[in-house]
Amino acid sequence: MNSKPLLKITKMSGSGNDFIMVDNRSREITPEQMIALTKGLCRRMVAVGADGMIFLEPSERYDFKWRFFNADGSEAEMCGNGGRCTARFAFLEGIAPAVMTFETLAGPIQAWVDGTSVKLQLTQPKDLGLDQSITVEGKTTAFDFLNTGVPHTLIWMDDNEKADVQTLGRLIRFHEHFKPAGTNVNFAQLLSSGRLSVRTYERGVEAETLACGTGAVAAAGIAFLKGWRPSPVEVQTRGGEILTVHLEGEAGQRIERVYLQGAVRLVFRGEVFLEALND
Repeated sequence: MNSKPLLKITKMSGSGNDFIMVDNRSREITPEQMIALTKGLCRRMVAVGADGMIFLEPSERYDFKWRFFNADGSEAEMCGNGGRCTARFAFLEGIAPAVMTFETLAGPIQAWVDGTSVKLQLTQPKDLGLDQSITVEGKTTAFDFLNTGVPHTLIWMDDNEKADVQTLGRLIRFHEHFKPAGTNVNFAQLLSSGRLSVRTYERGVEAETLACGTGAVAAAGIAFLKGWRPSPVEVQTRGGEILTVHLEGEAGQRIERVYLQGAVRLVFRGEVFLEALND
């Protein structure tokens, strides 16, 4: 092959959320280039394909700093499954020890890597809003809200299989009530097994994803605050994997600390070429 490699990458997957990881501690890739690379490489079928792209950079206070971009090139404050993938990537590459802290736009995040399992302490949930409602296409839709690093709206379902994630999720994601930032939209069901089933329309991906870590935490947090579920809360993702949310605080009253735990897969390491960015 005569083409010169454009970039060395690692592909990681956390419960069905897949990400392209890049070690950018040299800072050779500029923020403008990050956006272009993310838009080009996250396209499925014609490029690598991913829900987002993550660049690791030096940090003055912590083990490293990340820049996280959704597939559409928008930068996000936090991503639970992306954070877990980042932690394992940093450990495997010798960038950080098994117990690490890294810098995000949502604040410092601590992580523990144990083989393929990664536990992440997220920032303190905020902006709690219980039992609210909005009008969507002439119909009243009840919801709960919790920001777990990024904004999440929760719609509780009797049967999650009947949730119109793409259509209703998109309408709520862009609803006037949540402007200008918009919101992620989660459809959640309390299962007889004690687990939660969560399906998520992700802001930035603009589609349903196989899992959303911060969405799982939001659903578990709401269930905990309403007294429906004690900690830990197991969350069944659309991809079939189970995420475990650990909550410290008092059920039915407050959350003091929250952790997200689950498996992370190392999918491949390789090189991408300029042709992958062609339209």
